[in-house]
Amino acid sequence: MKHLKFLLGFTLMTSLFLTSCGDDDTNSNDPTTASFSLNIEGLEDLGADHTYEGWIIVDGNAITTGTFTVDANGSLSKTSFDVDADDLAAATTFVLTIEPSPDSDPAPSDIHILAGDIANDAANLTVDHGAALGSDFTNSTGTYILATPTDGMNNNENSGVWWLDPTAGPGAGLELPTLPAGWKYEGWAVIEGQPVSTGTFLSASGEDAAAPFSGTMGGPPFPGEDFVDNAPDGLSFPTDLAGATVVISIEPSPDNSPNPFLLKPLVGMVEMGATDHTPYQMTNNAASTNPMGTFSR
Repeated sequence: MKHLKFLLGFTLMTSLFLTSCGDDDTNSNDPTTASFSLNIEGLEDLGADHTYEGWIIVDGNAITTGTFTVDANGSLSKTSFDVDADDLAAATTFVLTIEPSPDSDPAPSDIHILAGDIANDAANLTVDHGAALGSDFTNSTGTYILATPTDGMNNNENSGVWWLDPTAGPGAGLELPTLPAGWKYEGWAVIEGQPVSTGTFLSASGEDAAAPFSGTMGGPPFPGEDFVDNAPDGLSFPTDLAGATVVISIEPSPDNSPNPFLLKPLVGMVEMGATDHTPYQMTNNAASTNPMGTFSR
């Protein structure tokens, strides 16, 4: 009898389990929900405290479609998403944002990285959409010089980089579009393989937000930095930037990483024989660093 009771119990549990699985499958085909897919290239791992979140715009309102992460190879953790069928059918735009994780705010952050208008059940997702960054940055230009004006001496001149054009008065060395809320520009020098920030900024005609490595004297009113003091671990200042790389990146704000973000519209390879106070042109790199993708419902 004990064996019979066990078998009867096991049969009953198995039946309940199969019924439960069947219910789950039925729910996944719930006519009140519908799915869409994303195919995106060029995103990067945001770390443990930030995530990507999708939104559909319905009658001017943003409705979340859920979050996903990206691994070191750029692969999305999820590419298919279930949402309310009526909302999906009425959606006119898809927007991708960067959000803190965990996130107590149900609204989208200001950090919109991709967007696209939905037509014929599909959308091309780009950075230049008006609901994203509003520009693809392919027309951006950059000029820089090597100099160390903040140490007050005419030496170590190859140990600083400043984005200015000495032939213009001096004038601004960068031509960049105005960024929307949630984004800032940041300058970098890659010294012996290590990226070192020169500070964040919003305008090419004004000082940037930091000068941790500069000397005690004031610098010119343009983005830039002298690498003459407080060297990071592994580096020695003053240095010689000949042979280094200088970069202008576009960073989410707030920013959780000490390294350049994936958007790097301008890059300059400093010549081995580079001389100070000589203007050098940067290369536009936007087309190769802008993420892009598609939405389909």
